[in-house]
Amino acid sequence: MANEHLTADCIFCKIIRGEIPSLKVAETDKTYCFLDINPLSEGHALVIPKYHAEFFHQVPDDILADMLPLAKKVAIASGLDAGQYNLLQNNGRMAHQEVPHVHFHIIPKPNPEEGLTVGWPQQKVTQDNLKETLGRIKEKL
Repeated sequence: MANEHLTADCIFCKIIRGEIPSLKVAETDKTYCFLDINPLSEGHALVIPKYHAEFFHQVPDDILADMLPLAKKVAIASGLDAGQYNLLQNNGRMAHQEVPHVHFHIIPKPNPEEGLTVGWPQQKVTQDNLKETLGRIKEKL
């Protein structure tokens, strides 16, 4: 895939073009995977599209269809098929996205102390609230 969908100032676009070094794990025509330089645990890797998009919904479907199979292969090759891990993708600053280029984290969870720590502040909702939400989503599908 040519670099026509990459930007000049994005750190991940620079990694894809080879302008910034990375520890490449795997690569396809549409996807690039490398080790995170600030890992939460050993083997923490990033899977990025060779297409600059800040948000998941902006990535073309054919590229998304390439990304997850590569993420799965990397997880298996890392030995994570026998363990626990997180596959994480954030969209926007409030959602903890640090680099404005879509990326999936593959984060091994070898023990309670290492890897991703997540709080899950559940909301109290009624079935009627859920049905209203469902209606709004289905209207737009």
